[in-house]
Amino acid sequence: MKRIFAFLILNLLAAGPSYAQVKPVGVFDVEQRRAALSQPAFAGIRAACLAIPRDASWNGLKPIMGLKATEGYGTDGAANDYAWAVMVLTGRALAGDAASETALRDLLLTWSKANAFAQTEVENDAYYALKRVLLPTVVGYSVIQRSLDDEQRRVVAGWIDPLVRKVDYNFDGSVDHNNHRYLTDSVLMTWGAVTGDDRLYAKGIDRYRTILSDGRADGSLPLETRRGARALWYMRQSLSSMAVMAETAAMRGTDLYGLNEGGITFDRILSYTLNGITEPNVVLAYASENYIPGDESDFRKPDLGFLAKRSHGRHYMAWAEAIVSRDRAGLATRRLKALFMRSLKNERPLIDEFAGGNATCIWGRG
Repeated sequence: MKRIFAFLILNLLAAGPSYAQVKPVGVFDVEQRRAALSQPAFAGIRAACLAIPRDASWNGLKPIMGLKATEGYGTDGAANDYAWAVMVLTGRALAGDAASETALRDLLLTWSKANAFAQTEVENDAYYALKRVLLPTVVGYSVIQRSLDDEQRRVVAGWIDPLVRKVDYNFDGSVDHNNHRYLTDSVLMTWGAVTGDDRLYAKGIDRYRTILSDGRADGSLPLETRRGARALWYMRQSLSSMAVMAETAAMRGTDLYGLNEGGITFDRILSYTLNGITEPNVVLAYASENYIPGDESDFRKPDLGFLAKRSHGRHYMAWAEAIVSRDRAGLATRRLKALFMRSLKNERPLIDEFAGGNATCIWGRG
């Protein structure tokens, strides 16, 4: 009996919850989405998954040992090519492109074995850059983990896990409470969902409640709307992280979109942002604080560049795919859908780190 008991304990210890768990559910249900993409009704969305060709040079990308703080406004973009490769390959793998799945597996294994990013500077902008890389990496892992053997899964998860825990760091400043922290907790929550770590998952739930609690009655977020010309930029960025957290929670049957904290809901924050896009004067009183406004110092000239695809292929409104794909009532959703049909749909595929990758592929409908 003692031998049997010892054998069971050793096997449990060897398995480990982060490395043995293979159910591919994080931001979305991978197998369910694969099945949907194989249906004729999703032919257009599947085409969006495959719209960006696989670049054979991506598997030659040299691992980056650490991201660094940058002077002035902005973050370290050294990992941009890696993140883009992961996002494109993940979408293609989800749509059934076996070559892309193999390429993504090889890329993640190479960077895992090199312990990439482990030497990232302990500085808020460097960590911010790391979090932007981690979210699509987590999503990519969730998509291909079913095809990894136990050792490969152990290697890749064993690389991602300490990096995720690394960014769970307090800098004793506003970055511990604003969109930087929202991104952090979207990463923690998603990784917690993928690996079955309920403590990490719960951090996203708690943060979501805090965001709502911090909101003003009009739906504005104080730490974002003070950002001068980029006030709406960061409202949109906050909504992106909130959408990721809400979608991850939905996989466990929890409706964060409908959560109400003191009268503030996701829709209230969304409505305020849409109001600002339609009539930028709405945000001027808050934006006049002009706190770290970015390149434009005049708070009366709002930066709405997030409404168009960026030159590097990203689209910062990619998160909208998650919202418009849902059958949700309410004026805010109808207004976002109208904006989507008018300005965003023709930009597909919508791909962005803050949404975890190719959002059209992950959530899109026809």
